[in-house]
Formats: sequence, structure tokens, C-alpha cells
Amino acid sequence: MLWACLLLPQLALDGVLRRRADDSPLVLVDGPANARSIVAANASARAAGLYLGQRLTAAQALLAQFEVMSYDPAEVERWQQFLAGVAYRYSSQVALLPHAIVLEISKSQSLFGAWGKMAASLRQDFAELGFRHRMAAAPTPYGAYVLAGVGDGLAVFTQDALRRALDDVPLPQSRLPAHAVDALPRMGVRRLGPLLRMPRDGLQRRFGAELLQAMDRLTGEHPAGLDLYLPPDAVDWRIELSHEVENIAALVFPLKRMMSDLAAYLAGRDGGVQRFLLRLEQRDGTATEVPVGMLAPERGAEVLFEAARGRLERVQLSAPVLALRLVADDLPGFVPAGRDLFDERPANALSFEQLRERLRARLGDAAVYRLGTTIDPRPEHSQRIATQNDSFIEPRPRPTWLLQRPLPWRGPMHVLAGPERMETGWWDGDTVRRDYYVVENAQGQRAWVFCAAGEQCGWMLHGWFA
Repeated sequence: MLWACLLLPQLALDGVLRRRADDSPLVLVDGPANARSIVAANASARAAGLYLGQRLTAAQALLAQFEVMSYDPAEVERWQQFLAGVAYRYSSQVALLPHAIVLEISKSQSLFGAWGKMAASLRQDFAELGFRHRMAAAPTPYGAYVLAGVGDGLAVFTQDALRRALDDVPLPQSRLPAHAVDALPRMGVRRLGPLLRMPRDGLQRRFGAELLQAMDRLTGEHPAGLDLYLPPDAVDWRIELSHEVENIAALVFPLKRMMSDLAAYLAGRDGGVQRFLLRLEQRDGTATEVPVGMLAPERGAEVLFEAARGRLERVQLSAPVLALRLVADDLPGFVPAGRDLFDERPANALSFEQLRERLRARLGDAAVYRLGTTIDPRPEHSQRIATQNDSFIEPRPRPTWLLQRPLPWRGPMHVLAGPERMETGWWDGDTVRRDYYVVENAQGQRAWVFCAAGEQCGWMLHGWFA
């Protein structure tokens, strides 16, 4: 087996910074109300002289203006769960460790390539989401966890190589039980290599079975015993805005980030979303609900963003917005659309899905629709708005614009296909006996015309092809 570890040393801070558009000084603080200290600081705060472990009162004396936010363990757990869902795209065996995600990758290399290629793809996904990380690979999950803390990019592929890599690891970076890590240096043991070669009986008498089990999990002598992660079947995310928002345009940045997160999460679980709800939590205690629906399940970040933004732009706020919440209860499967190998569209052209959802968002849900079919072959009854589960496809060409009533054809025409005999409707008294043809007029437009079956009569225009 081969395990990869993604260590997330700045998870709490990254979760805050990715929601901000500016780089003004910011710190996260934790501890008692009268003795809070800095646990994380962004680059501009560190450049101003603030540092980890510094008392908040001392920092305020050093720097006049900077933003202070409380460290929230629940928020850290939420971000870790989200990133585990992103990593689930690469492996069905994903587990959470403190400030880290581990995943078994030996079975995934046939799909994603060797470790070097997979590591590059993982790094790109996490970097685009705005989360700093360190990465390592090893035959055991705890081995990869330790190596990621020692250096970024380390990779060993055999048990012997893992033991050699662990030899020089300092005990404080070994992830072993804290009481043993504190006591062993007083015995002259400061690195993992000498500890792994010490007599086990003496270690057990002095430190108990917990230390030996941790060492065995590290080297692979004992099962890791990890609880595997399973992505939830629904999404309920909330972003608390850094300031009150009175203009819908100011919600575009957090909305775009939220839609990118949703797209990454859906890709991880190989699913899509067709309907979701945006809730704008306002200062007066009310919430404005913005339902977003699409004609088919989607998971592209741009498609989701265009669909949500178009509906959000039509909202009139009655009070400033404090938080943005996303709720998606139904995450159906996603089937990617087929692509033309020789696609001749310009590089900046919108895909059909993006254009369709942009039009629906701007013009209304009923402005754009797709056609479905019924078992009634009469053209007047056969075309209707399709429902989500429609899968029947008309085997013969039919016009995309069907006239409400046929009109006499005027002018020359060139017959392209036909006749197609249609003789039906006897059961309800509305009998149809027609011969249909696909024709082309002088301007090159294709039309659908008919004449009464078996009779000499004028041509009637019934529809136009796109």
C-alpha cells in the first residue's frame, strides 16, 4: 500500500484569508478573555512585527490597527471535512488526522498516473482553493504523516526506505504520545531511529502499551485503525462576512469562492447539483432565500457561478447582509457532456451550458427550456417542455420551431428528405393524414412542410429547423 499525507499547518488562517479580498493585517487569537494570545497571523501582520504566541495586549501596543478574529475549532473541522471531500476524488480511502488528510493512493495510480503526476494534481487542487499544505508519501499513513511534518515532498515506497527515512526524525516531530516524547530525551533518546531499536519490554514497562502501538502504526507492524471518511449526501455551508454588505455587488467575491468550493466538492464525489438554495442572513434577523435551479445537473464552477449570480442580481435587500449560506439537499450523479475532438469554437466562447444557464438567470426560468416528447406522434401534441427524467430522444429530425398552426408555403423550395407518412389520431376524432418533407428555401433555410396524404393540394409550412 502507499499512502499520501496532506499536512495543513495554516488551516484556520487559510479558511479566513480565502474569504478576504485585501491583505490588511489580521491575526487569530485564542485563550482566556483576559489573556488572549496570537495563534495565527497573515503576512502583513508578521511584517509589522506581530508573532505567534504574542499577547494580544502587547500586539495592540505595537501596531495601532489590525483585525482580530477568534480561533474557531469548529470552523477548522469544517474546512478539513471539505478538503477531505476534495481529496476523495483521488481515493475511496480517505481519513482525517489532526491538521492533516491521508489517502491511500496505490490503487489510484492506474487512473491518475504515478505518484509524481498525482502529487502535482493534488497540489494544484489545494492551491487553487487557497490552502497551504505540505505533502509526503509512505507505505503507512502515520509514516506519511510524520514525513510531511519533517519536509515537503518526501516520498518513500518500501518499508525499509521508510525506516531509514524515520531514523533522523526528532522526537518532537514523531507524532508519538506526548508523555514519552517529554521523558525520552532525559534517557538520551532524541531521535526516532534509536527509539525504534530499543528493547520493547523495557519501553512497555516504562511507558505502557500506548507507545508501542504508536510505533507499530508508524512502521506498519500494526494496522492503522483509521476511521475512513465518507462524503455527505447534502451540502450546508455558511460564510460569515467580514463586514455588513448593503450592495448585492459586494457579494460576488464570496459567492464566486463558494461556487468554486461547491464545484471542487462535487468533483470529489463524482456528482452534480441541479437545485440549491442561497440564504442571505440579514442584520434584522430575517433571511432572503434565493433558489437556484438548472435544467440538468452541473458541476462546473463557472456554470454554477453564472446561475447563482444571475438570480442574486435580481434581489432587493431590505437590510444589510451578515452571512451567506448555501444549502443543497439533492446531489445527483453527473454525466459529462460529449466533446468534439475538433471543436472550432473561439477560445473565449461560452459553452452551451454556461450560455443556457446565463440566459435563464437573466430572463427567468421559463424563458429557456428543452423539449421532450410524448407517445403521441401528432406534431401538435408531441412537443412539450421536458422534465428532469426525460430520456427518450426523437429518432427522426423535428423542427426546433414548430408553428402553432400550419401556414401556406410561398415561394420555391428544394426537397431534402421525405416523404414521411403520418396517419394517426383516429382514437379521438382529430385524424391526421399527412406526408411530411424536409425542404430548403431560396435563402438556404430548412423547413418542415406537408401536404394531405394521397391528395393534390398546396404545401403547408409546419416548422423551421435551427
